[in-house]
Amino acid sequence: MKFIRKLLLTLLLLALLAIMLLFMVGQTRWAAGCLSSWISDNNEYRFSVGKISYSWQQPDQIRLEDVQLTRSNQALVAKRIDLGLSLRQITEPRYFHHVTLHDGTLNIQPQATALPLQADVLQLSNMALHSSDEHWQLNAQKVNAGITPWQPKANHLFGENNQFQFSAGSVTLNGIPASQVLIQGELKHNQLLLNNVGADLAQGNLTGAASRAANGSWQVERLRLSGVRMQTPLTLEQLMQRFSTLPTFTLKHVDLIDARLEGKEWAFNNVDLSLQNISFGQGDWRSQDGSLNFNASDMINGDFHLIDPIMTLRLSSAGIAIQQFITRWEGGLLRTSGHWLRATKRLQLDEVTMAALEYTLPINWRELWLQPLPAWLAEVYVNKLTTNRNLIIDINPHFPFQITALDGYGGHLLLACDHQWGIWGGALNLNGSEATFNKVDVRHPSLALNADTGQINVTELSAFMVPQGLLEAEATVDQRPGKPFQLSLNGRSVPMNILQQWGWQPVPLTGDGNLQLRLKGLLNSEQPFKSSLQGTLMVTASDGQTVNQPLP
Repeated sequence: MKFIRKLLLTLLLLALLAIMLLFMVGQTRWAAGCLSSWISDNNEYRFSVGKISYSWQQPDQIRLEDVQLTRSNQALVAKRIDLGLSLRQITEPRYFHHVTLHDGTLNIQPQATALPLQADVLQLSNMALHSSDEHWQLNAQKVNAGITPWQPKANHLFGENNQFQFSAGSVTLNGIPASQVLIQGELKHNQLLLNNVGADLAQGNLTGAASRAANGSWQVERLRLSGVRMQTPLTLEQLMQRFSTLPTFTLKHVDLIDARLEGKEWAFNNVDLSLQNISFGQGDWRSQDGSLNFNASDMINGDFHLIDPIMTLRLSSAGIAIQQFITRWEGGLLRTSGHWLRATKRLQLDEVTMAALEYTLPINWRELWLQPLPAWLAEVYVNKLTTNRNLIIDINPHFPFQITALDGYGGHLLLACDHQWGIWGGALNLNGSEATFNKVDVRHPSLALNADTGQINVTELSAFMVPQGLLEAEATVDQRPGKPFQLSLNGRSVPMNILQQWGWQPVPLTGDGNLQLRLKGLLNSEQPFKSSLQGTLMVTASDGQTVNQPLP
C-alpha cells in the first residue's frame, strides 16, 4: 500500500510539474509563435500573436497580446484580446464567455467569412472600425461597443440576432462626419432596430430612433436635428438627386430646429421644420395623413430669394393641401393657398396676392417662359389673382421696360397647360401708374384680356403719352403652336415717330398726328421674333399729310 501511495503521489507531483511547465512554456513567445503557425496552417486566416498570458488571479481569462488576424481585405489588429472562459467550452471549445478587443483596428467587409469563434459577449474597447462597400463607407474612431450574443456567420460578422450598444468619438459615414456618437439597438433576422441614436452632427445635435427591414427599407420613428450647420459643394438640384437614389424610407416624425443649410448657389437660414408621415422611394413620395410645417429667415437659390417664408402643408394620397404659404419676396409680399393634385399634376391656387414687389425680370425670361415645366407640374390654375403697387423691370438691352405701381386682378386663370406656361383660360386686368418702354414714357398703361383654349383676346391695351396723346390697341393671339397673333394699334395726337423707338422704320413726318398700325406674326416662333412679322403703318399728320409704310 505504501508503494502505491508513493507512486500516486509521485504521479500527481509530475502532473502538477507538467502543468506548471506547460503554463510557463505557454506564455513564452516560442509558444505564441507555434500557436500562430498552427492556426494559420489550418485556417483561411493568417493569424499572429505576440504573447499569451494567464493569471491565477483571473483563472477564467486568457490574454492575447499584439494580435493580427487577416484574410483578403479583412483585417483585425489589436494590442490585446481578452478571452473569457466558461464551462460551456468543455463541449464547445470555440465558444467563449466573452471576447474583448482592446486598442486596435477592425476592417469590416460585406462578404466576410464567418470567424471560427463565438461568445456570449463581444466587446470593443478603444477600437477603430472601417467598412467600405457600394452603400456604406464607414470610418469610426475611439469605438467602444458591446454585442450580446456574438454569433458570427458568413457575410454577417456580428451575427444576425443580438443586442448591441455602440459609442464612438468620431464617425464618418458616406462622407458625413459626426462625433460623440451613441447607438443602442438590436438585430432580429436581418431586421435592424435602432432604439436610440445620438450624435453631435454639423455643429448641432442629432437624436432619433429608426429601423431597417430585411428588404433594405428604412422607417424613421423619430428624428430631431437641432442647431445643425451643414455645408455641401452640391447644388440644390444635385442634393435632391442624391436623395432620390436612397433606399425606400418612411419618416414618421422629423423635427429640424434652428438649422442653417448651405450649398453651391443656395442657402437656407434659421430653418424650423416639422414633418410627419411621409414615405420616399423610386424618386417619388407617398403619404397618408401627413403634414409639413416650415419657416425660415431666408431661402436663397441662385437669384431667387425668399425672406421669412412660412408654409403649412397637409399631405395625403390625393396630393398636397397648401393651407398657408406667405413670404416676403423682392421687397414685397407674396401669399397663396390651394392644392396640388397628384392624379392630374395640377397646382390649383385659391388666391394669389402680390403686393409692393420690386421685381427685375431675369435677362432670359422669354426663354424660361418657353421651357417645359417638370413632370410633376402639368397645369397651374389661379382662381383669384390680386396685385397691388408692384414695380416690374426688364433690363434686356434690346427692349427694356419698366411699369410702376402695377395693380391688377384676375379670375379663373389657367397659367400652365400640358407642362407649358401661357394664358390658357380666364380673365386678367392690369393697370399701372407710369411706364417706360424702350425710353418712351407713358402714363396709366392698362391691359384687359380673356382667354380660352382656342384664343387670347386682348380687348383693351392703352396708354397716355407724355405730354399728350393716346395709344389704344386690340389683339388676338391664337393658342396654336407658334402663337400666331394679330394687333391693331391706333394713336391719336401722338408723335409721328413714336414707333421708331419700338423697332419701326423712320416716318418722313414731324410733329404730332394720328397713326394706325396693323401687325401680325408669331409670338413663339423658333426664328427671331422680328423675322415673323408682317404689317403696315398709316400715319396722318396734323396738316393732313399721310404716309403708308409696309414693314420692311
